[in-house]
Amino acid sequence: MTWLVLGSALWLGILTAISPCPLATNIAAISFIGRQSGQRKAVLLTGLCYTLGRTLAYVGLASVIMTGLLATSQVSQFLQKYMNEILGPVLILLGMILLGWIGSAVSLNFAGQGIQSRAEKGGLLWSILLGLLFALSFCPVSAGLFFAGLIPLCVQHGSRLTLPMLYGAGTALPVLVFAFLLAFAAASVGKAFDKLTSVERWVRILAGGLFVLAGLYYCVTHIYGIHF
Repeated sequence: MTWLVLGSALWLGILTAISPCPLATNIAAISFIGRQSGQRKAVLLTGLCYTLGRTLAYVGLASVIMTGLLATSQVSQFLQKYMNEILGPVLILLGMILLGWIGSAVSLNFAGQGIQSRAEKGGLLWSILLGLLFALSFCPVSAGLFFAGLIPLCVQHGSRLTLPMLYGAGTALPVLVFAFLLAFAAASVGKAFDKLTSVERWVRILAGGLFVLAGLYYCVTHIYGIHF
C-alpha cells in the first residue's frame, strides 16, 4: 500500500472525528477524561485506552464485513473487476452526505448516559468499552465515511487490519490531542476546542466537494471510458 492509501484511511478517520455527531461523542469522551485533569498519567492512559477501544471496534467490524464480502470467489472476482466502477457513485454519495444534501440527524447510540456514568466510576477497561461503544454509535456522516469510504478502500487493497487501525486512530485523534492538553496545558483546552469547532464546517464542505469531484472523475473514466 502507498502512503496515499494509508493517509486516506487516516484522513477519513479524522474527518469522521470532527463531523458533528462523532464530535459530540468525542466531547463526551473528553469530559470523561477531564475528570482526572490533575493526574497526567491517568489522563494520557485514559485517552490511549479510549483510542484502543475505537480502533478495536472498527478493525473488528471491517474484518467481519470483508470476510462476508470475500467469502465466495464470485463476489471476490466481481469486486476486483468492478471496484473502480462502483467507487465513483460511492464517492459521490459520500460527498453528498458530507455536504448535507442527503441524510438526516438520526443516529445510533450504544453509549447512553447510564454507560457514561458507569464509565466515570470505572477504570481503564471502561475507557476501552466507552471507545468501542462510541465507535459503533453511527450517524449518517460517520456511517457514510466508514461504510462508503473506508470499506471500499479496504476491499480494494485487501486490508483487514492496517487501514481500519489508521481509521480508528484518526477518529480518536482529537481526544488524544485534548488528553495531552489536559495533562500538560489545561489552559489551552478551551482555545483548541474553539478552533476545532470553527474549522469543522469548512473542512467538511471542502472534503465533501472533493469527494463529489473524485466520484465524477471515477464515473467518467471507469464507467464511460473517457480519459483526460
